[in-house]
Amino acid sequence: METKSKRKTHDGIETETLNNSKLMKLFEEELKDIYWAEQKLTKAIPKMIEKTTSEELKEALENHLGETEGHVIRVEKVFEILDKKATAQKCKAMAGLTDEAEEIMSDCEDGAMLDAGIIAAGQKVEHYEIASYGTLIQYAKTLHLDGAVSLLEQTLKEEKAADKKLSEIALDSVNAQAASEDGSDLW
Repeated sequence: METKSKRKTHDGIETETLNNSKLMKLFEEELKDIYWAEQKLTKAIPKMIEKTTSEELKEALENHLGETEGHVIRVEKVFEILDKKATAQKCKAMAGLTDEAEEIMSDCEDGAMLDAGIIAAGQKVEHYEIASYGTLIQYAKTLHLDGAVSLLEQTLKEEKAADKKLSEIALDSVNAQAASEDGSDLW
């Protein structure tokens, strides 16, 4: 395993020291957090898919659900690199974001308004994940966990692409449709 060697890194720190560092402990805690978050999303995204009326949004969410299932597997591989059991720790941020998504889906009228709300909720999730994976990558680089960096970078790339796709769908169709609908009787 990558973390078991006693070699010195390019900055002169022994790998064993890095493995027992405070940064490694923080990395492991953040990894548990994102593991829970990704697992939570494998349950939340299907609810969004079920509620959306835009075929383009539905397809984007279905594609990202498949990617999210892959993210779970990648995080498990990072745990393997650390020679640790994959363990989830409740992510309060993701719990809040998914609760907010549920609220949007129950409060919004079906159609373009709901689709716009789903996009907003989805983008909040993506931005949280982008920040989380960016942080994990920086920790992994400092800890010289090259295999973990590679896995985490793959996921970060997919999260950024999902956010971009949601922006495109919002701009190209959903937001304009929602803007053209009368909302004087809502809220």
